[in-house]
Amino acid sequence: MAAAIRQLARPVGGAWLRWVPALTLALFLAPVGAGLIGTWLPAFGYFPALGGTEIGLAPWRALVSYPGLGTSVWLSLCAGVLATGLSTGLAVGVVAACHNTRMFARLRRFLAPLLAVPHLAIAVGLSFLIAPSGWILRLISPWATGWQVPPDVALVQDPYGLALTFALVIKETPYLLLMTIAALDQSRAGERLAVARSLGYGPVTAWVKTVLPAIYPQIRLPIYAVLAYSLSVVDMAIFLAPQTPPPLAILVFRWFNDPDLAMRFVGAAGAVLQLAMVVAAICLWRLAEWAAECLGRRWLTAGGRGGSGRLPSMLAEGAMIGLYATAAASLLGLALWSLARRWPYPEALPVSWTLDNWLRQGPGLWWAGSTTLLTGVAAAAVALALTLGCLENEQRRGLTTSGRGLWLLYAPLLVPQVGFLFGTQVLTIRMGFDGTWAALIWSHLLFVLPYVFLSLADSYRRLDPRYARAALCLGASPNRVFWRVKLPMLVRPVLFAAAVGFAVSVAQYLPTLFAGAGRFATLTTEAVALAGGADRRVLGVYAFLQAVLPLLAFAAVLALPARRRRAGPAPAGAPL
Repeated sequence: MAAAIRQLARPVGGAWLRWVPALTLALFLAPVGAGLIGTWLPAFGYFPALGGTEIGLAPWRALVSYPGLGTSVWLSLCAGVLATGLSTGLAVGVVAACHNTRMFARLRRFLAPLLAVPHLAIAVGLSFLIAPSGWILRLISPWATGWQVPPDVALVQDPYGLALTFALVIKETPYLLLMTIAALDQSRAGERLAVARSLGYGPVTAWVKTVLPAIYPQIRLPIYAVLAYSLSVVDMAIFLAPQTPPPLAILVFRWFNDPDLAMRFVGAAGAVLQLAMVVAAICLWRLAEWAAECLGRRWLTAGGRGGSGRLPSMLAEGAMIGLYATAAASLLGLALWSLARRWPYPEALPVSWTLDNWLRQGPGLWWAGSTTLLTGVAAAAVALALTLGCLENEQRRGLTTSGRGLWLLYAPLLVPQVGFLFGTQVLTIRMGFDGTWAALIWSHLLFVLPYVFLSLADSYRRLDPRYARAALCLGASPNRVFWRVKLPMLVRPVLFAAAVGFAVSVAQYLPTLFAGAGRFATLTTEAVALAGGADRRVLGVYAFLQAVLPLLAFAAVLALPARRRRAGPAPAGAPL
């Protein structure tokens, strides 16, 4: 017994484990910091490799004088803030209106497939769906519209960025819904609702008054991450946003790739402006939270009970069904175009079918697909190993994650990619491994690791500690307990987190371009490269395969035998 007690009192089972958190922070925070410095210096004229040896404001003068800059900034702000507001309102509204209902269980069940589909695949599919020659108008033409040719209407790349906003809402609402569901498990939502309902409050009013104030601090950082992404997205904006002028992130990306090397200074200044815009938007959002808290305090204490909540429930259910249906139709459109030989307007379906589209792209698909697969598996595996090491070290040493730790974890998600990846590329060039597999996997790891950690942390921390204590009392070492007790019980959450990491890696566009130095072609980079082409069939092939790979990863996790599923708790928000 004394030996067992001494074993339990050990803070760690191996000295190496205590270094895992430091290694993790170095691997995914050091590149962000170095990248910011490597971007800020050229923004003020200092880049000796390109002849910039003096600090000055010349890049900023060139940036401010660039035609259409104000329109680009305004377009980015409108699309980003509107998409974030709609996604947040819809996610919170769905949980408030449908909590503990059969519809809510069904919505949870379909979260994983929608989360798995990359942003770019949704953007391409949506452009096929809502374009003037898209599937929606084909289905209602000419019998309902009288159009024998596509109308001259800017439904895609519209001047107000509405198509981009809609696509962002389709992708970000499920993510915020998942984060909200995860927060419910930590806020005793059921007890709060039971007390409020016993006092006569309607279901929606009870949830908003008692549960929302408790969970909002937990979903604040995910909302900020969505806001930062929506303000600086590039790949989706190439397909859906106006291009004359485009959003600011696309302008910065163009400047970094301009044949005139002097434009790198302007691009760096634009990247700093992009970061400042994101910081300002987050600060304004925080100010809006404070204002809503002050104004809502009187409403919370006014005693209004609300109604039955049937109308909000119907609206929330209808909105989510519409999002799911749009996403499904977008993917189906990709599949149809990839198999179409001829699909003239206004035919609702292709008039002839073929597999030649896939066969002709075989060599390109093989190289791009294999690069995507290998990079995704490697990045997810490294992220999973670091995450398990951090969580195991946390349990053995009795540590808890602070608010500051969460901010560090979200740092790569809160900083715009165009705001630091140029500086990270400069760092890899100086270190001599630019354009290598190591640089490519490292750049993906910056964005894969936070999602893997967030996907696995709750399940790992919720595992009943009595299993480990019993094994330790029987003489097992902490390492043996980890390998033989914890991992077998957590196999499904671990694989779910790996699938999430793989899906995040598949979707990466800018990290592949900057770190790969143009030497690596993935399904994402090839699909974006086809954006300017007129052949939807080829684009449909690449975009559909890009969507299928993450879906297959999630399908493999969900197909685990029931015995394995019962072995450990499912990840928060995962399909049951």
